Amino acid sequence: MKRLISLILVFSVFGFCFSFNTSALSARSAAVICADTGEVLYSFNMNERRAVASTTKIMTGLLLCESGNLDKCVTVTRKTVAVEGTAMGLTVGERISRKNLLYGLLLCSGNDAANAIAESVGGSYENFVSLMNKKAEALGLKNTHFETPSGLDGKSHYSSAYDLAIITKEAMSNKDFRDVASTKSAVITYGVPPIKRKLTNHNKLLFLYDDIIGVKTGFTKKSGRCLVSMARKDGKEVIAVTLNDKDDWADHRKLLDMGLSKINVKKIDGIDENIPFETGENKVNAFLAGQNISSTDQNEITVKIFLPPFLYSPVFKGETVGKAEYYCKAKKVCEKPIKSNKTVKNKEQDKLKVFFSICLAIFKEYR
Repeated sequence: MKRLISLILVFSVFGFCFSFNTSALSARSAAVICADTGEVLYSFNMNERRAVASTTKIMTGLLLCESGNLDKCVTVTRKTVAVEGTAMGLTVGERISRKNLLYGLLLCSGNDAANAIAESVGGSYENFVSLMNKKAEALGLKNTHFETPSGLDGKSHYSSAYDLAIITKEAMSNKDFRDVASTKSAVITYGVPPIKRKLTNHNKLLFLYDDIIGVKTGFTKKSGRCLVSMARKDGKEVIAVTLNDKDDWADHRKLLDMGLSKINVKKIDGIDENIPFETGENKVNAFLAGQNISSTDQNEITVKIFLPPFLYSPVFKGETVGKAEYYCKAKKVCEKPIKSNKTVKNKEQDKLKVFFSICLAIFKEYR
């Protein structure tokens, strides 16, 4: 009898797991990955190509942040605002910073913001879309192709749950993107005449749970409800994606909790090395703080350090002098720069500086 009860319990557990993996979710496809390593923690039709609506804007925002110069101002054109769907309310001829466009893109999902970013970064709408597809190719994505920077439906505009998770992993490793994607609301100034406006993030999860740190919602009639979210807890970070999901808020809480339960954090020692100058005089201190890397198997995390045998002077504080590459199961998952923690000049350079100072003083004296 006890054995029968045990067997019933075992089958009940397996039945629950099977139910969760398929019918328990409302999504047509889903994926959960470890944000550090990219390991797949859960999948359901994760490579199926589907319309992804405004979750497309994760790639648009990533390219903007990678292009830099977020303080640069953009002039809004007529083509920018001639777009259907959600908008942040840009006006033709106004000037607005790229940073404020990023808020309009990620918080209120402005299609006009997406177009303005495309023109600013790509030079043209068409060239920016080309950059989007090149980035997808560089990330090794097999089931992604973009036609618009906003995510409006197109015949060949698609991605997959897994590909979106990888795009998000890349985007959330960028500090500017992460800061904006995790913002609940922001007050920015724009329009003609310029006025202060409050933008509120459409991502409801940010307001429901403290561990949620992004990232983007999406919806069209063709795509259904799409959602990409990310949670951080006890140093662990996971990314969840659902496509065409009628109950995405509830599903994401379950998926994120499940993902967090599957990974652990490994502390990787920092780097503190002295590198000599080419003259052999003086040394530069190369420094990198310790890193926390999450994965399903801590024994699979390794690191490779790349430092030169010597450096040429001068070396300035914050200057990159090497790098650390982190691997999970022999696959590179991230890279961190190793930097000098102070400005250092060698003695020969200091002597030369003194010599020229004396020459300059003599020249001024006898001029």
